[in-house]
Amino acid sequence: MQRVGLIFLDRPGISEQIRLARYAEERGFDSVWVCETRLARDAVTPLAAFATATQRVKLGAGVVNNWTRTSALMAMTFATLAELAPGRVILGIGSSWEPLAWKQGVERRKTLRAMREYVEVVRRLLALESVTLEGEVVKVRDLRLDLGHGVPQEPIGVPIYIGATGPRMMELAGEIADGILHNFFTSPQYLRMSLERARNGAERAKRPLESIDMAQMIGVSMSQDAEEARNTARSLLAMYIGQQPHIARASGVAEDLIDRIHDRLGGWPPSPGGLEEATPLVSDSVVDLLSASGTPEMCRQRVQGYLDAGASFPVLCPLTPNVEEIIDTFAPEGSS
Repeated sequence: MQRVGLIFLDRPGISEQIRLARYAEERGFDSVWVCETRLARDAVTPLAAFATATQRVKLGAGVVNNWTRTSALMAMTFATLAELAPGRVILGIGSSWEPLAWKQGVERRKTLRAMREYVEVVRRLLALESVTLEGEVVKVRDLRLDLGHGVPQEPIGVPIYIGATGPRMMELAGEIADGILHNFFTSPQYLRMSLERARNGAERAKRPLESIDMAQMIGVSMSQDAEEARNTARSLLAMYIGQQPHIARASGVAEDLIDRIHDRLGGWPPSPGGLEEATPLVSDSVVDLLSASGTPEMCRQRVQGYLDAGASFPVLCPLTPNVEEIIDTFAPEGSS
């Protein structure tokens, strides 16, 4: 396991994230990512802070969505981050989820076409092209990034990863993305199926699947007490299965169980007492299917399962507060 990433969900606080990002870099981690989840915290602000606190580690958004920022604003934002951390920034884009998009007044439509057009515009803007696109969803007219005063007028190298979950989005990612950030709370079996979908897209683009970086986000709940670790993951899994059922459905969780968890949870945000009622429905077998939970050795074996299934590298999302211990457990061999 020579290449490992770390990703922050909605915890801990930003000042602690900065310290942990620096520690992960010291321990040889390849990348540090930030989720933009629910309405907890944006991804860009922590990434800017990480850029000033680190020297080597890559910095990824995992993921921002293609609806609440225009393509021009997204390109400008990541050009600015690249100015802070040249050659180290990764733009991870997803297509948001319901009901969060609807609650913000966002009407998602033609999601595959929207992603294709959005990625094209952002990529061309980062290449400092003048872009006009009268797309079905994305429309820009004679746009070009100005960049800040004194910034060299040369293309900005920001790879674009798509955070794909559904099979058609996975095929699109295989066709157009530099990498794919595979969702957490999915299984190694799902990853194998997804890679075949991505291969279909890669073949359409006449490029090898191996040219696409396959990052796998993995929820890690680690403790010397395996049951304690599973219980921590169980609560978060209940929330995600109930609020984003497409993730569990993609991994083969039974539809009737997904429905029962959703009904008990009460949607987003959870109804009072809903999480407490939904959590016991998540069995140990579901926890083990969708996360790396248990003792350090159990977690390492679980993560290895995703690598064996075809992931290029794991992106670890700590679910327990012992983040330093998780970093130490997965630090690449030979790191100090």
